[in-house]
Amino acid sequence: AQAPPTRGRFFGYFVTTCRAAPGHRAEPPDCPDCPAAEMAMRLGYWDIRGLAQPVRLLLEYTGTTYEEKLYSCGEAPEFDKSCWFNEKPKLGLHFPNLPYLIDGDNKIVQSNAIMRYIARKHNLCGETEDEKVRVDIMENQAMDFRNSFVIMCYTNFDAAKPGYLEKLPGTLKQFSDFLGERKWFAGDKITFVDFIMYELLDQHRMFEPKCLDDTQNLKKFLDRFEGLEKIAAYMKSERFIKTPVNNKMAKWGFKKE
Repeated sequence: AQAPPTRGRFFGYFVTTCRAAPGHRAEPPDCPDCPAAEMAMRLGYWDIRGLAQPVRLLLEYTGTTYEEKLYSCGEAPEFDKSCWFNEKPKLGLHFPNLPYLIDGDNKIVQSNAIMRYIARKHNLCGETEDEKVRVDIMENQAMDFRNSFVIMCYTNFDAAKPGYLEKLPGTLKQFSDFLGERKWFAGDKITFVDFIMYELLDQHRMFEPKCLDDTQNLKKFLDRFEGLEKIAAYMKSERFIKTPVNNKMAKWGFKKE
């Protein structure tokens, strides 16, 4: 039988992760080796890391059966997105956007709403009031952090980069101080915001490899996260997207390496 194509080539197709038979992948509509495939969550996003990478990490960590629909942006200068725009009004989504998650009758957009939806199923939103407060803070602070980074990456990158790098140590110190001696950002137990923060910090060390040298607890946090058994296995698999980080019209992180 012909081997399935690599993940990055699944334009307009689903990539199904089969939990009943580890390592097996098949294209819908049917996955004969996995009776649970028809109940799989469906995650839709561009074929990049972007906003969906924390969702992928959380799905893998929780052992959730899911399938991905990866959309591919066209090349410059048009950057054609018709593969998404043609399907966008047909999915029955409120506020249709990418990423989206479809779980039976539940159709969710907004990346943090998707993260919370998955996290609630696995008690990963914090347990004590203190943990829940810390989760709420980090969820929103992380989005501010991401937005400032993305604006630079997609707009006037060369002009904005020096100022961004000048402010970055102070920003990272704030996250370092908030983490302190804790294992995870909410405390001793991992929560969904750790998946968001891992992705942001990993992107930043790709952007500036030495940026975490003065925040050793953040470096240890990354090592601790990557050491989680299911995360480590996922990162070694062909399903894992290392690059590109951003889409093709970005000024940084758009290359597939």
